[in-house]
Amino acid sequence: MVKGVGVSPGISIGKAFLLDRRKVKVERFTISSSMVESEISRFMEALEKSRAQLSQVKEKLVQNLGDQGHSRIVDVHILILEDETLINEAIKIVKEERVNAEWALRKVLTYFAKVFDQIEDPYMKERRSDIEHVGQLILRNLVGEQIKNLDEFSEDVIIIAHDLSPADTAQMHKGRVIGFATDLGARTSHTAITARALEIPAVVGLENICSYVKTGDPVIIDGTDGVVILKPTPEIFREYLEKQRRFKYVIQELLKHTDQPAETVDKYKIEIMANIEFLDEIPHVLSRGAEGIGLYRTEFFYMNTDKLPTEEDHFRIYKRLAEQISPYPATIRTLDLGGDKIQSKLHVTDEQNPVLGLRAIRFSLKHLDLFRLQLRAILQASAYGKLRIMYPMISGIEELRQANFILAEVKEELLSEGVYFDENIPVGVMIEIPSASITADLLAKEADFFSIGTNDLIQYSIAIDRSNEHVAYLYEPLHPALLRLIKFTVEAAHNEGIPVGMCGEMAGDPLSALILLGLGLDEFSMNPAGIPTIKQIIRSVRLEQSTELAYKAMTFSTAREVEAFVYGEMSSKFPEFF
Repeated sequence: MVKGVGVSPGISIGKAFLLDRRKVKVERFTISSSMVESEISRFMEALEKSRAQLSQVKEKLVQNLGDQGHSRIVDVHILILEDETLINEAIKIVKEERVNAEWALRKVLTYFAKVFDQIEDPYMKERRSDIEHVGQLILRNLVGEQIKNLDEFSEDVIIIAHDLSPADTAQMHKGRVIGFATDLGARTSHTAITARALEIPAVVGLENICSYVKTGDPVIIDGTDGVVILKPTPEIFREYLEKQRRFKYVIQELLKHTDQPAETVDKYKIEIMANIEFLDEIPHVLSRGAEGIGLYRTEFFYMNTDKLPTEEDHFRIYKRLAEQISPYPATIRTLDLGGDKIQSKLHVTDEQNPVLGLRAIRFSLKHLDLFRLQLRAILQASAYGKLRIMYPMISGIEELRQANFILAEVKEELLSEGVYFDENIPVGVMIEIPSASITADLLAKEADFFSIGTNDLIQYSIAIDRSNEHVAYLYEPLHPALLRLIKFTVEAAHNEGIPVGMCGEMAGDPLSALILLGLGLDEFSMNPAGIPTIKQIIRSVRLEQSTELAYKAMTFSTAREVEAFVYGEMSSKFPEFF
């Protein structure tokens, strides 16, 4: 048994297919001056071939998923492929150093990798892997290597690979790939996002799974617990066959009750919402029983285009969001961008530590033109449904006041223009910095709601990089420090009569469900796939039970003690989920 990170729940049992996605070996050789132009032409042809391949993958992803939302993942790769810096630097090296195109490209990719290694933000670290995937695609086309398509298998297989690109996972739907496991990867990777969209069991971050597996080996993927079992014994095979049967049965039963409210036995109601990036996810969100959108991310406006979006671009999307999710509410997070996430045309200076630098609300308050444009669009769209505004990475009351001052100015502008909008649109704060949690009593006096972002709150509180394999073990959602921060935040919000929710990964974790309920959260927002399970857990208990569980959990000294206690309680109450 090999332990990794389960990124897409479920169990797959079958034969392994070892997919060779190792880096292309590149050798350096000198070319004559007369060969320079032909070498550049060869490089440009490889670029064009790669672009055509990605375009085909995008079309396939749209066809397979029935939407265009996740196809934007491939758009990111196409944009990288067309990046002028990458292209021009490679051509410059060919000309000046008189070397082959493969070596020139490899040199540029190495430089990019070093730049991204200095970035601590986990989302941006995943963008380094995107650049590497694109680079490897070009290199394979340069050397004439045949690229294996994952929709050409004649029998069901479980893919084992060092890493997979979104282009790889795009080919899996309705094909013969029933699960996959990779050495690399994290929950925030595009591969993981696509796996969850396709509902294919997947485990990543296994470090060296490829070293233990050969094509044809029997293997079991448990994407729920994050384990891979190689060459299972007959006893283990039968055990997981039964576990797989139970999992499928539980999911089928849960989906029969998606229209039921998340209400405890004693009628305490919790709002269950979804986190999304694309409007095309809304039908799936509603089918899973969500009662609104607790987090709508807007960063892709700037990351998937070669031009800055206009106010009309923003408005059009937000209007559709409001209309499509109606009569439920949708919370729009203002731009969570930083110097490491924005188009270079904004002339943002490089930062040595972007995760602690000019990002999120800090970025918006510096780039007021972008901030005002987004606020104008949100306000105008609020006339078409129930929208809420949420500011990310608020560190204290001054930033909240500054943001609200700009919002008030924008409202005055629209009123003077005779534009109708919801003048009482709720404005909330994302609690994802310890200083925000510690001063939650102050923030609650001037905010309409809170939403706790545990992904960043954990990192900032425990001072870890969750994408760093050396300290990943310290990423502990049930750490006593985090539970105390959550408890204080909830109490501060309720003392001022405002609701508090959670939109981090922790909100969709069944293990944490009753603790969060017991700590007094009013709203859970999560990946749509987790909604039926969380609803069922909430509907199966009394509020008093969860309050007692949370109180007991708070008495332990370490995260491991808390987790062991909670797991014991939850597995006894809900054996079907644990």
